[in-house]
Amino acid sequence: MGLLRLARNSVRGAVAFALPPRCPGCGTVVGEDHSFCLDCWRSLDFLGGPACGQCGTPIALAFDEEARCGACLADPPPFDRARAAVAYGPIARALALKLKYGRRPGIALTMARPMRRAGASMLEGALVAPVPLHRWRLWSRGFNQAALIARAVAADGGELALDLIERPRRTPPLRGLGRLARERAVSGAFRLGPGWKDRVKGRRIVLIDDVYTTGATAKGCARVLKRAGAAEVNLLCWARVVRDDADMR
Repeated sequence: MGLLRLARNSVRGAVAFALPPRCPGCGTVVGEDHSFCLDCWRSLDFLGGPACGQCGTPIALAFDEEARCGACLADPPPFDRARAAVAYGPIARALALKLKYGRRPGIALTMARPMRRAGASMLEGALVAPVPLHRWRLWSRGFNQAALIARAVAADGGELALDLIERPRRTPPLRGLGRLARERAVSGAFRLGPGWKDRVKGRRIVLIDDVYTTGATAKGCARVLKRAGAAEVNLLCWARVVRDDADMR
């Protein structure tokens, strides 16, 4: 057993020497996995200050969870709360693209760590479910990036429910569409997964996605869960668009 452990440690040491940990933002060698270099860390805008108690939009004069932004007052979303770890920017975008298109599944854990801190009050006793992909997009991409993040978020607590929501209707790409166009595109695109009808009633749900833009996808999922009897539906993302730029994603 001692020799086997020594051999494993030797292999790990050789791999670490040949493939040292690198910053997920820029690729600079760093001290440990899932850590950012100083420049990338400084470039990330971590959210957690005064914000709308519902959608999480930063508001300078929001003093408590009851504060609401103008958009939520005018048209309250169907989810209870939305939170994100960071504001959408160059480094946040780079990680989202590397995970989604660069086939870098390890980045899901990099995202999940600050997400767990941002959503700590949501996660206790919750079902953790990813925003789903349509089966054709899942087959073409090979994985659902939201599911990878959800698995990493739930690893330290939380009940993972990968099949809680389905996306039976294929929708057009949302990139470049405005808020209303996005909501029309995803209308009726989601349904509750088989076997969840009785299990979702009275539960707290945390939906996981990579980027929050207008919230159209989250709203579509939240409506399905609320109709099914969920007591609370929250959204937790890696990054959110702070200013109204529908074409940033």
